[in-house]
Amino acid sequence: MTKAPAAIQIDRRSLLKAGGGLVIAASIPLAACNILGGPTQAAINAYVTIASDGAITIIAKNPEIGQGIKTTLPMLIAEELDANWDQVTIEQGGIDKEKYGLQLAGGSYATPLNWLPMRQVGAAARHMLLDAAAKRWSVAAEGLVTDRGTITDPASGRTLSYGEVAQEAALLALPDLEKIPLKNPADFKIIGRSIGGIDSPRIVRGEPIFGVDTKLPGMRYAAFERAPVFGARMVSAKIDEAKRVEGVDDVFVIRGDDPEGQIDGVAIVASNWWIANNAREKLEIEWDNGEWASHSSEGYDQQARELWARPSETTIIEFGNTDRAFSSAASVLEAEYFYPFLAHMPMEPQNCTALCHNDGSIELWAPSQNPQAGRETVAKMLDLPLAKVTVHLTRMGGGFGRRLINDFMHQAASIAAHMPGIPVQLIWSREDDLRSDFYRPAGWHKLRAAFDRTGRLTGFDDHFATFATHGEILRSAAMLGDEFPAGAVPNLRYRASAMETRIPTGPLRAPRSNALAFVLQSFLDEVARKQGRDLPSLLFELLRDQPKALQQETPFGVMPGFDPARATAVIEKAMAMSNWSSAAPDGRGKGMGFYFSHLGYFAEVVEASVSEQGEALPHKVWAAGDVGSHIINPTGALNQVEGAIIDGLGQAMALAVKLKEGAVVQSNFHDYPIPRMPMTPDIEVQFVPSDNAPTGLGEPALPPVIPALTNAIYAASGVRIRSLPIDPALFA
Repeated sequence: MTKAPAAIQIDRRSLLKAGGGLVIAASIPLAACNILGGPTQAAINAYVTIASDGAITIIAKNPEIGQGIKTTLPMLIAEELDANWDQVTIEQGGIDKEKYGLQLAGGSYATPLNWLPMRQVGAAARHMLLDAAAKRWSVAAEGLVTDRGTITDPASGRTLSYGEVAQEAALLALPDLEKIPLKNPADFKIIGRSIGGIDSPRIVRGEPIFGVDTKLPGMRYAAFERAPVFGARMVSAKIDEAKRVEGVDDVFVIRGDDPEGQIDGVAIVASNWWIANNAREKLEIEWDNGEWASHSSEGYDQQARELWARPSETTIIEFGNTDRAFSSAASVLEAEYFYPFLAHMPMEPQNCTALCHNDGSIELWAPSQNPQAGRETVAKMLDLPLAKVTVHLTRMGGGFGRRLINDFMHQAASIAAHMPGIPVQLIWSREDDLRSDFYRPAGWHKLRAAFDRTGRLTGFDDHFATFATHGEILRSAAMLGDEFPAGAVPNLRYRASAMETRIPTGPLRAPRSNALAFVLQSFLDEVARKQGRDLPSLLFELLRDQPKALQQETPFGVMPGFDPARATAVIEKAMAMSNWSSAAPDGRGKGMGFYFSHLGYFAEVVEASVSEQGEALPHKVWAAGDVGSHIINPTGALNQVEGAIIDGLGQAMALAVKLKEGAVVQSNFHDYPIPRMPMTPDIEVQFVPSDNAPTGLGEPALPPVIPALTNAIYAASGVRIRSLPIDPALFA
C-alpha cells in the first residue's frame, strides 16, 4: 500500500486583495513526490484570483507542448475550489522556481507531482471563501455548502457568489491544510469531465501563441550556421559575401564547444528570416572534423558486432547464475535486434527570441520544455546574475523531449548579446532541426534464452551495444537493471558495451522504453512461440514469479515501482478488447506488446497485414492502460494515447536517422517521413482503474505498440522483424 505524502503546510498569511477580489498567493512547501512522501521543498505562489464579479483566473504553471497540461492542472484546482468551470480563465504562469516550484514538461511527471498540491491550492481557497460567508451570516462554516462558484446556507436558503465574498476572504488567515479534507472522488464534477484544450480555439483561429509567433518592435531575424559533422570545430570563416547580401544587418562568428549550450558557428542577422537563411550559402567556413568525419551508420553496426564478439564491458544486473543456466540448457534460442537513431521533428522548429538590454540584462521568449534550467544556464554562459535573465514561456508546437535541451536558447542569447537593444528571433530551418538534434540513440542487442528439457525458460541474457562519450554512457542510451523480465527469470543477465561517438543524444517520447520494449517484447514473443504458446500466456507466467517492487527511484524522488497485478490486469483487458483467442481475418495477424514505463502500464494488440509491396499495414489497435484511479480529462487522455500509438507505429514503419561521414543523411520530411493520416489505423482505448494516485499519459502508451506491430507481422507473414524500421525487402 502506498503511503500518503506529508501534508503541505502554509506557514504565513498569503491572501492579498487584488482588484477588489481574492488572490491565492500561497507560499506552500511543495512535495516533489506526492505519492510516497519524502518531499523536497519549493514554493507555490499566485495560482488563483477571484474577482468581485465571480470571474476566476487560474495559473497553469507548467510548459504546454500539446500534452494538455495547461488544461489539466487548473482542472485540479478548480475541482477542489468547487468552481464554475464556465467562469474560469487560465493563464500561463511565468518562469519562477520560488513561486511555482518545478516547471517542466518531461517524463510524464506533471500529473503525479501535482495531483495533490494543485487540489490543495483549490481546497484552501474554498475553505477561506466558506469562512468569509460564515462570518457574514454569523453561522458555522461547517454547515455551508458550495457548488459551481456559489455558497449556500441550507438552513436559511441564502446564497452568495464567490465574487461577493472575495474581498472578505482576502482578510482571513490561511488554513492549516492538514485539517482541510479534500473532496470525496464521488463528488467530482470537473475531474473526469472531458474538456477541450484551453488553447485549442486560439490555435484554430491562428492566433499567435507559439514561440515562433513572437513579435517585438524593431525585431530582426537570425539564422545560425553550424558544422554538419558532430564534434567538429571551426578553423576559419569568410563572412564578407554574406554581409553584402541586401537586407543582412550583420554576420559574426560565435565560439563554443558545448552541444547543449553554445557551439561554434556563424550568426546571420537580417530584416527577415528568409534573407538570413539564404545568406548562409555565401559563407565559406573551414571545419576541423577530426576523427568524427569517418563515423557512419555502417561503421557503428560493425563496431557493435565487434563488441559482441568480446566479453562485455559492464554487467548491468544479474540474477542467479546465467552462465550455468546456458551451459546446462536443453536448448538455446538466439537473436540479434537493432533499432536506429531517431529525430524528434516537432512541427514548430527550434526558435527563441532574445533581447539584450543596455544594462546587460536579457529577456528570452522561449518554447522550452525545461525553461528554468535554460534560464540558469544562459545566465552562466553570459556571466549574469540569475535575476538579470527573464524567460517568457510560450506554447510549443510539439516537443517530444527535444525542447528539454536548451541549445536554441543559448544560441539566441549569444546572438542578442552581440546586438544590445535589438530584439532578435532565431529560427532553425527544418534541415537544421533534423541535422542538429539530440537523437534517440541507436542500439544493438544480442539475446539468448535458455530452456530446460520441459521447455521452461531458465535463462535470459542480453548483451547490449550502445554509445558513450569519453567513456560515459550517453543520455537515453543506458539500459537499467529493472527492465522486465528482470526478476521473473531465475537466471537473467543484462550487460553492456559501448562505442565512442560525438553524436548528441537525448530523450525522445518514452526514452529508453521506446526502444527496449521492441527488443524485449519481440524476443519474448519468440520465446513463447518456441514453447508452443502465445506471448500473453508467457507473460502471465513470468508475472506470477515477478516480485512486487514497492518503489523506484526517479529524478524527482521515490515513486511506486512495478506491480505485477496491475500489469496482469491491463494484459487481460487488452486480450478481452481484441477478442485475442479468435483468429484474425485471412491475411492478417494479431500481435501483443506490454510495457511499464513512466509509472504507467499499457498492453496493446495490433491487427496487421503486409501489402504486396512489403509494406506493414496496421489495421486496428486495442490499447488498455492503467495510469491510476482517475482519468482527469478523458478527452486529453484519449488524445495522448492515440498520439503515442501513432508515433510508435510511425517509428516502426518508416523512421531512421542514418549517418555518413559524421553527418546526418536525411534533411527534411521527404526522407524522414513522419506518420501521415493514411497509415493511421482504427484505435480503441480503454483504461483500467486501480487504487493508485493518477500518473502521466504523454509517454507510457508508446512503447508496447511497436512490438505489438512486429509480433502481428510475424503472425501474418511468418517473417520475424528484428531490425527497425521494417524493411519491405524482407517480404520479397
